[in-house]
Amino acid sequence: MIATPRAGYYEAMTAQAVHAGDPLADEEGLQRTITEVVSALGGAEVPFALTGGSAVYGRGGPPTTHDVDVLVCPEHVDDAVRALVEAGMRAEDPPEDWLTKVYCGEWMVDIIFRPNERPVTEAVLASAEVLRVGSMTAPVMPATCLLVDKLLVLGPHRCDLAELLPVARALREQVDWSEVAGQTSDSPYAAAFLLLLERLHIT
Repeated sequence: MIATPRAGYYEAMTAQAVHAGDPLADEEGLQRTITEVVSALGGAEVPFALTGGSAVYGRGGPPTTHDVDVLVCPEHVDDAVRALVEAGMRAEDPPEDWLTKVYCGEWMVDIIFRPNERPVTEAVLASAEVLRVGSMTAPVMPATCLLVDKLLVLGPHRCDLAELLPVARALREQVDWSEVAGQTSDSPYAAAFLLLLERLHIT
């Protein structure tokens, strides 16, 4: 017989994971950076959407600790970098071929144009929902897309499921879990995480 963990065990472990993985969260710094990025890109009329941890935060999830992620179409990357540099940020040419970076003070801004080998398109950006994030309103990617992207990066060298648990728990009512399962069906790591969510009664 498989022993059933005592009541409250999973909740305690999730809370511990959030605390252990998020010791330097600076919500004020995150909001300030999002405000500057959104203002600069919006002022330059560069189409974009918040994604990654900043989008999770915008949808009610835990604050990210170190960066702000935005999606832009490949043809608008140079315009996005130019707008952010003109707003006082510092550009950096990273080794990755699917994003570029700028720095807003100590905060990193990832400008992503090909996440998980899937180019950003106008249709992708059109799926974003305008939400209030801190003092700004900004286009924010759907929760289903955020979970798909996070699960597709899981692999043998990046498989910290505890890091994803608070995100899944916070966004669970906004996610189409059958769509997530379908889009990540080729990944055994995603399948393992979805099974964990089912056993925890999150999905």
